[in-house]
Amino acid sequence: MTPIPLSLYIHIPWCIRKCPYCDFNSHPAPAGVSEQEQDYVHALLQDLSEELPAIWGRRLESVFIGGGTPSLFSARALDDLLGGIRALLPLRPDMEITLEANPGTFEQARFRDFRATGINRLSIGIQSFNPQHLQQLGRIHNREEALRAVDIARKAGFDNLNLDLMFALPQQTQAQAMADLQQAVDLAPEHLSWYQLTLEPNTEFYKYPPSLPDDDLSADMQLSGQALLKDSCYAQYEVSAYARSGRQCRHNLNYWTFGDYVGIGAGAHGKITQTDHTVLRYRKFRQPARYLAQARSGGFRSNEQRISASDLTFEFMLNALRLRTGFTPELFARHTGLAPDTITPALELAVSRGLLALEPQIHATAHGWRYLNEAIQLFLED
Repeated sequence: MTPIPLSLYIHIPWCIRKCPYCDFNSHPAPAGVSEQEQDYVHALLQDLSEELPAIWGRRLESVFIGGGTPSLFSARALDDLLGGIRALLPLRPDMEITLEANPGTFEQARFRDFRATGINRLSIGIQSFNPQHLQQLGRIHNREEALRAVDIARKAGFDNLNLDLMFALPQQTQAQAMADLQQAVDLAPEHLSWYQLTLEPNTEFYKYPPSLPDDDLSADMQLSGQALLKDSCYAQYEVSAYARSGRQCRHNLNYWTFGDYVGIGAGAHGKITQTDHTVLRYRKFRQPARYLAQARSGGFRSNEQRISASDLTFEFMLNALRLRTGFTPELFARHTGLAPDTITPALELAVSRGLLALEPQIHATAHGWRYLNEAIQLFLED
């Protein structure tokens, strides 16, 4: 049987300033963060070493360095990190290595050095090109720095860029949303992550909600934006992901097809399929200081949980049905260890309601794409 693909997610928890909409595990960088980066790299490699028994003999297909703002770290620290990973695990020869970057941290020499470490994909957190919206979102960059970041990335040798962009921002008009998206398209990135701003618990925006566009206006923005992206040769392959031909994010595709991933770093999550096909999820200690302290005592996991067989189907669908092309019964069986006929009753119900289709493989219909949560919930056991 074809082995389940394995990826590595690395979390760097520090940023210059916490944005009011952000619910990720990010913390304003302390004054001495540059002195801490080598200690943190040491902890990351120790963390990975402790995960090796569960993944022994398996090859890494992709690496994603997220945060926080990973581009705060020096190229030397990231080179040490990637060198340590290469010493511990076999890697796919043409592996995708992504670094998240904030436009406010771009310097030509710095990003040329990042490219020299083997990082070959950048995900740049633009969010908006509009000065008013950038200020409301608490971003540390302005429009000119966003444009300059893409130019610097290209000159540093990066030929695989993702731009992160949001719509339905506070007091945003449809014209402003389309202007943002058109500017992003004009920069010709290989990939665009374009998604609606949502108010997440434990954020400043959730506690003090800004005035957001209503549902009808948000839907109009989405439909107009999807048409613009299609006309600009960006294919939507996932709910909020659009790519030029052959430039889909391999790392995120592994998530959405229910592949395995090791998570290292403060607050990182992981999912590993055991030899008996049981699936284990775990999380690392969230606070950076606590995480660094574990480097002295060992044991970076703060909790772990085995996914029950009854929950496996739902978790698989929660990911795979986000993909436009859906999935095959064979992939479901390989990545869950369950027989394809276990989902037959729910599939038949979804098809009868017009939510899913079975050809050329199992996928959401246009109606099902609109009501995706309803389709996914059919795979929840009572």
